[in-house]
Amino acid sequence: MKDMCMKFQTMAAATLVATMVFVMCGAAQAASTDKTLVSWVTLTDKNVRAGSVLTVQVGVEFDGIVFAERAAGKWMAGSHAFQRTGTNPNAYAAETADKKTLIQMAIVYKGDRISIYRDGKEYASYKTRNIDLLSNKNNIAVFGLRHIGGSGSIGGSIEDARIYSRALTADELKSLAPNKESSIKPYAWWDFQGDKVVDRAKRYPHHKLAGGAKLSGGKLVLGNGSVLVCAATKAATSISRRGGPVFTGPYVPETPAFPKDPPKNWLTFHLVHPGPGRAMPGDPNPAFYYKGRYHMHYIYRNRTGFVFAHVSSTDMVHWQWHPTVLAPPTTGHGMFSGTGFFTKEGKAVMIYHGQGSGRNWLAYAQDDNMDKWSTPESLEPQTADGKAPRIRHWDPDCWLNGKTYYALSGGGDPEFMKSDDLKNWTYLGKLLHKDYPAKFPITRKEDISCANMFKIGNKWMLLCISHRLGCRYYLGDFKDEKYLPEFHSMMSWNGNQFFAPESMLTKDGRRVMWAWLLRVPVAPDGIQSLPRELELPKDGVLRIRPLRELEKLRYEEKSEKDITVAAGASRKLKNVAGDAIEMKLEFKAPKAKQFGLDVLCDKDGKSGLRIVVNPEAKTLKVGPVTAPFILADGENLTLRVFIDKNLVEVFANDRQAVMNAPRLISLDNTGARLFSEGGEVKVETATSWKMKSVYEGSLVFKKE
Repeated sequence: MKDMCMKFQTMAAATLVATMVFVMCGAAQAASTDKTLVSWVTLTDKNVRAGSVLTVQVGVEFDGIVFAERAAGKWMAGSHAFQRTGTNPNAYAAETADKKTLIQMAIVYKGDRISIYRDGKEYASYKTRNIDLLSNKNNIAVFGLRHIGGSGSIGGSIEDARIYSRALTADELKSLAPNKESSIKPYAWWDFQGDKVVDRAKRYPHHKLAGGAKLSGGKLVLGNGSVLVCAATKAATSISRRGGPVFTGPYVPETPAFPKDPPKNWLTFHLVHPGPGRAMPGDPNPAFYYKGRYHMHYIYRNRTGFVFAHVSSTDMVHWQWHPTVLAPPTTGHGMFSGTGFFTKEGKAVMIYHGQGSGRNWLAYAQDDNMDKWSTPESLEPQTADGKAPRIRHWDPDCWLNGKTYYALSGGGDPEFMKSDDLKNWTYLGKLLHKDYPAKFPITRKEDISCANMFKIGNKWMLLCISHRLGCRYYLGDFKDEKYLPEFHSMMSWNGNQFFAPESMLTKDGRRVMWAWLLRVPVAPDGIQSLPRELELPKDGVLRIRPLRELEKLRYEEKSEKDITVAAGASRKLKNVAGDAIEMKLEFKAPKAKQFGLDVLCDKDGKSGLRIVVNPEAKTLKVGPVTAPFILADGENLTLRVFIDKNLVEVFANDRQAVMNAPRLISLDNTGARLFSEGGEVKVETATSWKMKSVYEGSLVFKKE
């Protein structure tokens, strides 16, 4: 996600780009992650939630002063995918100001720290990895919506708002007064006086008020759905509606196309998004086995907004793209996370969040190829007394348990509902049982998004993400019409890089999942993990295996047998070569303190990425990424290692899987070597295969 020189013709194009690093060409502002956001606000309706009193945004990246998004009545530092939001906004103090009290809210971004201040007093502070937004001349300022492309609102008014291009101290914040010039020159300043929005620092000469936002009595008045966008160009203000730019003209569904001669750094056997647009986010979404084919959808963004790409396959390895028919012009909203399921009668249905709509939706497949879908129907649960509950409509999932449909609406402490007919929904309160185990390291209010509930073995598995932590899962059962987890574990071990899981049942009854891989320094974007088979046998230990159909990609098998590596020594594997390979290593009851394999080594067998098994520490490491892994005394070990350019996925004894994608390793580095420390290790067999490309032949689905 690097664009080394970002030149946007319009903000509609800008919102397609998620940048983790900003390197500007001719930018006036020197690059720095330090800044301060300040806003004086009066909250007249605290039940209006998840909006911002000041946000700075570039593409999909943003920082903002957000009220009551993850925790009712509490402030937080809003950021894309909660990357800089902090771990526990629930612990912050609730806002106590009445409807007439003006408060100063400020967020200071300094070095590796974010500090939130209320009326000049520290409200929260924590370490994070800040990003530069101000040196990009195409940044915009947003009031009301949490960010453009998102939702949320503010119920109240703003008297004054400012951006400073450095980190202010607490004393400097206290010295500021609304509608009065400060001795410190602001980057941008709005006092909302008069009948026109004016940035007195002249940074943002253009603006647009929408959704009922207005100036009144020297204040910016905001309510449900209202927004003010301020920008350097008039074109940039056109995205002031929820969900981004308004698409005009007839919509002709496009079909993503893989180039005939892709760049050398493009992946070989992982599913990726080839364009048009960017798959950021690139969540895999409603997936089905239906009428002889596997179907999966994933998010990308094109000229109309967020859409669902549609791919199908006969083997879950070789995919073909269908026309992109699920898009804002055809559904009335953007397409965000959801899942697929079947009705009692066997009809295929998808449930998903309508981005920008504030609602979750159902749509029914209308043809065997899943190229036609019904008009979406929103889920509108009611309480027992016939009232609409005040809930967050967010990443949904739906499943059959017996003869009843159950659905959840995700986020922290998800909402729960049921239906007999998918039309009339009864609100059941919270999904999680009151007896949620206190021993879990994850609280019941931890984010449960991109949720997928299904039966596996004799348990119900809730596969999901926390935006801050990545992919995780619960195993448990239902009690008193609530979900009671008994076990929790992670699937992402390097922050949230393994993200947004989705699964389906295969023709022969296997549970197969994918996840979207974030921040992988290979190309292109929208990278899906290798498909994984999940199984829960009677011992209660989840099995995680690479999809067996991947074996059909193997060719040019090379093998070495009976290898012994002495303590403190290493041994180069002779026949390993290629930037798209699978390796299988069978270790005989290793007794070394730690041992493993270096991959992506140079021609001398040096450098590379180290894969380490440490039986004493009970860990499996792939580069810096560390996952728990218990190897019993006397137990043999089988490692399966998949290398696709710089992307490495490792499976250990079908009980653990870890991925990593190191930066700055040459694609010419294709060697591998074994090593052992604190004892010798014996490898009965080391086998490698080159892997065929999954992008050969026809990549566009054609009706038979």
